[in-house]
Amino acid sequence: MSGNEVAVIAHRGACGYLPEHTLEAKAYAHALGAHYIEQDVVATRDDQLVVLHDIHLDRVTNVAEKFPERHRDDGRFYVRDFDLGEIKSLTAWERRKDNGIDAVYAGRFPTGVGEFRVPTLRQEIKLIQGLNQSTGRNVGIYPEIKSPAWHRSEGVDISVLALQLLDDLGYRTKNDAIFLQCFDLTETRRIRHELGCQLKLVQLLGENSWGESDTDYNYLKTAEGLRELAKTADGIGPWIGQLANTAEVDGQPVSTGLVSAAHSAGLKVHPYTFRADELPPGFESLEEMVSWFVEILKIDGLFTDFPDVALAAIKR
Repeated sequence: MSGNEVAVIAHRGACGYLPEHTLEAKAYAHALGAHYIEQDVVATRDDQLVVLHDIHLDRVTNVAEKFPERHRDDGRFYVRDFDLGEIKSLTAWERRKDNGIDAVYAGRFPTGVGEFRVPTLRQEIKLIQGLNQSTGRNVGIYPEIKSPAWHRSEGVDISVLALQLLDDLGYRTKNDAIFLQCFDLTETRRIRHELGCQLKLVQLLGENSWGESDTDYNYLKTAEGLRELAKTADGIGPWIGQLANTAEVDGQPVSTGLVSAAHSAGLKVHPYTFRADELPPGFESLEEMVSWFVEILKIDGLFTDFPDVALAAIKR
């Protein structure tokens, strides 16, 4: 992609069409033309890195059927409690609600159908690199270090493992087709300043009420917080509600000013998540939503479950 092009990042792959984080969803995202493909990184009991959105297995696999006694006291099945071989024996499927039966997005790929698997980070990156070679494209990767403080409490330094693997596969500098992201500001700083990572880093922004980390996201959204962050990171990944509000008078979207403030600090802005089947108030279609964020707010990239729709909207 060119330097001034809006980056379309396939969120968990083309997960609007195929189960999230499966190799099939990643291959389809590549075929649809995504510029980057996201990987959420979690560690197994034997310190292998797998691509899964959560530290839990039970909403996206048949782990409860295959290993019914292996849950923790909270009833959840944790990736960290299973060896890679055991996880590889599981069937992955479309994400389900807390009841373990109904799909979160009913109109997407039927849940429980197919023979999908949980991939390793190495497998997925090798797939993307292979597709790059066979197609002549240079689709980038966009890994997220998931819950680093929790992983350390479980006895594994997931950031060190991830950086070693990325280096081994050729991702070492800011010129490489990769953004590395994390919700934990302490870990983002550690990755840059202690572990010496030279990759492009993105600080994900949540809400303090989410309990994602002990990061003060309210402070990070201030001009002072953004300027301080720019000493470490290359961009921010806010959720769409942090960039736009819906006006009470006419129901139209209104900028919060965060994009321009981040740009003033020298940071790129890659918001999440643009979904055709979960539109925020003020938008009638995903195409309209993408166009507004690109043309009015001037975002630098976006995470979407439907990369083909986002690409078409940007081109128009």
